[in-house]
Amino acid sequence: MSQFSMESRISSKVTNLPPSGIRKFFDIVAEMKDAISLGVGEPDFVTPWHIRQAGIFSLERGHTYYTSNAGFMELRKEICNYLNRRFELSYNPKTQTVVTVGGSEAIDLCVRAIVEPGDEVLVPEPCFVCYSPIVTLAGGVPVPIVTKAEDQFKVTPQQLKAAITPRTKMLVLPFPNNPTGAVMERKDLEAIAEVLRGTDIVVLSDEIYAELTYGNKHVSIASIDGMYERTVLVSGFSKAYAMTGWRLGYACGDEAVISAMTKVHQYAIMSAPTTSQHAAAEALRNGDNDIQMMKSEYNYRRRVILDGVRDMGLDCFEPLGAFYIFPSIQRTGMNSVEFCNQLLEDQKVAVVPGDAFGASGEGFIRCSYAYSIEKINEALNRMEHFVKKHI
Repeated sequence: MSQFSMESRISSKVTNLPPSGIRKFFDIVAEMKDAISLGVGEPDFVTPWHIRQAGIFSLERGHTYYTSNAGFMELRKEICNYLNRRFELSYNPKTQTVVTVGGSEAIDLCVRAIVEPGDEVLVPEPCFVCYSPIVTLAGGVPVPIVTKAEDQFKVTPQQLKAAITPRTKMLVLPFPNNPTGAVMERKDLEAIAEVLRGTDIVVLSDEIYAELTYGNKHVSIASIDGMYERTVLVSGFSKAYAMTGWRLGYACGDEAVISAMTKVHQYAIMSAPTTSQHAAAEALRNGDNDIQMMKSEYNYRRRVILDGVRDMGLDCFEPLGAFYIFPSIQRTGMNSVEFCNQLLEDQKVAVVPGDAFGASGEGFIRCSYAYSIEKINEALNRMEHFVKKHI
């Protein structure tokens, strides 16, 4: 009798997915004494008290039941009010909004609701690690668009035109960008919109870092003429409100796609956490000052870390969004993984190899400045000792 093997039963799609290139360094760091990590994209701020208090109060009042699948109506209204107030976007809370378990679930729902086997999805790289695996799991084909430092890591209309084929179903637009910190300004989005007009391509616009821009205010592609109908806007509360552990996000878009996403959501998740939803409603109502305070601190850290890596001899594009820098380490003669491994071994500083964000990230590293200025300065001192030995 043959012996049963669970390993042979695992889906080939899952088996062939590479593990996240971000996590392994931080599993090591967790057990390394005196190590400093600039790797995880998580605010070091505690969720503001009034937001935590709203969550606590919801529990005290016994709000411990499921909400509607799409999220409770008060929160959906606040999401729409917020988007209108901050970005001049108008959505119907009843039919155009769904509350999700983090922005990542919203991305997954959008892809699963739209992408069919063989459909191509354009994914600008370097980028957040989840887009291509989610497309693959949905049976789609991720097609990278390689952004470059000389283009400020923006998608150009020429690149977009060259990547579109009859099988192109979706464009992921992940700006402000993780890991590069790049932003797409209105003129950049207008050029992209001009290429998309007359096509049937859906835009998945991941705007989780929309509040964290340093210079021009964020512009959503949904606000560009002709783009509203084809855009699914995805965002959440993790970055702007320091609510990573609350696991709450949302998506807004055309009624048809939100209905389809909600259908998938109700079978997979049921509803997002009730306590988190009550806290998020408070964040949207009264959290503008919190955003400004944290953004101001990030901007200060941004200048410190950017000047620091440049002073040690590394080339680095100036990030204008999110809370990452993406310096080139090519002058050291090491590839990204070698650099990160040796830096961790020699100086006990953890950063993320650029190729974790797509093959085009090779030759770069990602450093997060969502850490205290004391940690950033100590990490820069250690990195400088390391880099000076290799350039």
